Amino acid sequence: MTEKTYKGNDLQRGERLQIMLEPNELRALDDFRFANRMPSRASAVRELLRRGLRVDGDVQDAGNGSSQSYGVLDAKAPDRSIDGTGD
Repeated sequence: MTEKTYKGNDLQRGERLQIMLEPNELRALDDFRFANRMPSRASAVRELLRRGLRVDGDVQDAGNGSSQSYGVLDAKAPDRSIDGTGD
């Protein structure tokens, strides 16, 4: 069964990723989040991923800030895997 939004549309969710952080890492994440007025830890983690991946040029422009477009990688980014399968 597919989850529905309150308007009856199918709910599209990304993959859940759970990570464990040391207290000083969590404090640094929260400091970054509040300094940048971000709504959640998840949004702060995504922004940090964007910034880290920007070095390789694999990120999309995150200028719109919409909660609907929370992806990190650019769909047109080149495949950088060793075997070319994307894994």
